Amino acid sequence: MKKIAIFVDVQNIYYTTRDSYARQFNYRKFWQQISTEGEIVVANAYAIHRGDDKQKKFQDALKHIGFTVKLKPYIQRSDGSAKGDWDVGITIDIMEAAKDVDTVVLLSGDGDFDMLLEKVRKDYAVTAEVYGVPALTANSLIEAASSYHRIEEDFLL
Repeated sequence: MKKIAIFVDVQNIYYTTRDSYARQFNYRKFWQQISTEGEIVVANAYAIHRGDDKQKKFQDALKHIGFTVKLKPYIQRSDGSAKGDWDVGITIDIMEAAKDVDTVVLLSGDGDFDMLLEKVRKDYAVTAEVYGVPALTANSLIEAASSYHRIEEDFLL
């Protein structure tokens, strides 16, 4: 059976589905589909911790589905901007998991991950799948992936 590792850039998926469809991503339906393709051995969801109840409820729902939720504190800068970037953490975890799985699944439209996918495909001979909102997924990420799956109506609540 194929071993699968899933990595979710929660902020990216939240904002891209909200901005394109005014709806939320259906993580349960996604999990059900991926689980038919093999054994999910790693499933990490990377989020920002703001400490509000609605967010905690969402994170608990992800845990109930089967995800390990990794949190970083929300940082508000003095100039009013905010920071909460998981790119390095996601990259490290994908590099580690790629040694032991057949497929890496990344939910993000962030083009910063294109070189990462190219590297793990080349160095570890894994399949690298990307799920992203079509209008907001970088072309470089789509090209770096073994396959690209459009997040559209069928994956929305």
